Amino acid sequence: MVKTTRRYAAFLGSALLALASCLVAAAPAQAAMPFGEVDAATVATFQLRAGDTFTKNDEAIKAVEAQGAVTVRNSTQVLTSGGRTGRNGLCHTTGLAASLNPGGFCWDKGDDTSNSYTDAGGWTPQGLTGSYDAQPDGKVDGRTAFLASWHFSRGMQAGGAHVANEFSRVSLVDSADGQIRYNHLLLVRPTVDANGKGSFTGVSSHSDGVVWYGNKVFVANGRWLQVYDLRHIWQVNSSTEAVGVDGSTSSARWSSYALPMIGEYVTTDDGGACSVGTGDRPCLNSLSLDRTGQDGLVSAEFKPGAAGGRVIRWALNADTALPYGHATVAYSSPIWAMQGAATDGTDWFLAGDCPSGVGGGSGDPSGASYSCIHKARANAAPHVMTTAPVYTQNLGYAPSTGRIWGLNERINSTNGVRVVFSVDRG
Repeated sequence: MVKTTRRYAAFLGSALLALASCLVAAAPAQAAMPFGEVDAATVATFQLRAGDTFTKNDEAIKAVEAQGAVTVRNSTQVLTSGGRTGRNGLCHTTGLAASLNPGGFCWDKGDDTSNSYTDAGGWTPQGLTGSYDAQPDGKVDGRTAFLASWHFSRGMQAGGAHVANEFSRVSLVDSADGQIRYNHLLLVRPTVDANGKGSFTGVSSHSDGVVWYGNKVFVANGRWLQVYDLRHIWQVNSSTEAVGVDGSTSSARWSSYALPMIGEYVTTDDGGACSVGTGDRPCLNSLSLDRTGQDGLVSAEFKPGAAGGRVIRWALNADTALPYGHATVAYSSPIWAMQGAATDGTDWFLAGDCPSGVGGGSGDPSGASYSCIHKARANAAPHVMTTAPVYTQNLGYAPSTGRIWGLNERINSTNGVRVVFSVDRG
């Protein structure tokens, strides 16, 4: 979600101006709005509703798999199958404070530089999760892995906005032996016709946020929470632009794999739009996982050019790896254009615009400023923990290592400026 650098309401003032060149655990905000808890009565109105989507999609998935045009794989089989080669280490300037021991990796050149503002279109990364979310020990079948979500769009509307998203995908990344290998999985919606013939279509989604939990993958898209199952990865048998099954041939728009949606939840069940900051119809943008106490899915709302996006924790059923459907707690955030939220159970880490006087000097050819990662506790004012890569998106917390993970979406079709990064909590 592209943003413009602004400050959050009534924020730091002159005390932070002196810290613009040295953002190593910046001093607490002065006269700042708190990361304030939303009243319980309002939280009780937040609901996730699935309807009959899981039943219908299960029927369609079985129809596709019975026809023999796809081969069913699981996450470990994809992680160990090679694929694209990324680059270990932070290959671009990030703005991350050296005191937080930053590390991470980069995509290959094509994914680093893909440009969705051209007529041909391109892929843009949005969400990040990994084996640190999938399992309590931070490993999947003994491997450290990551999963990122992307959206595909092309061209611009008048005023510079993207045209509608056309496709979405996730990338499964294996980091064994210091090597970065990954494969893209096109996200698809399974279908079955009146004659019982199965196929699938591409999912049009911004893929704002993603969480890997057990075998499930949650993808946020406004009022929708889409659910996928990594035990049903479909390896297709042709490499074309087509999407779906045609006789004995399956295709996933140049990808080797498709991942079918098993069901979806909505925060509004009447087809209406979600609403950022107010009301009982919250928007689901960024996602992260909180394993402190009862497991919970954390969503955050993106409010362009303003503060007031809400951070909401949704209860998860560890046995089914699915939401119970109700929220347990929520906060109103003072961070302008909040792009990500994660917690270690004590502190909250919030990605968004930097306050006035902080965040410049990114070296980006367009003059874009760094993002900031802010740190706060419930009902207390945040402070800047560090600057971060331009247009930092989702954040996540890895309990097994005590690190914060994130990625950025910045488009630079010449050299690329995208990284997947991690830092200490500060």
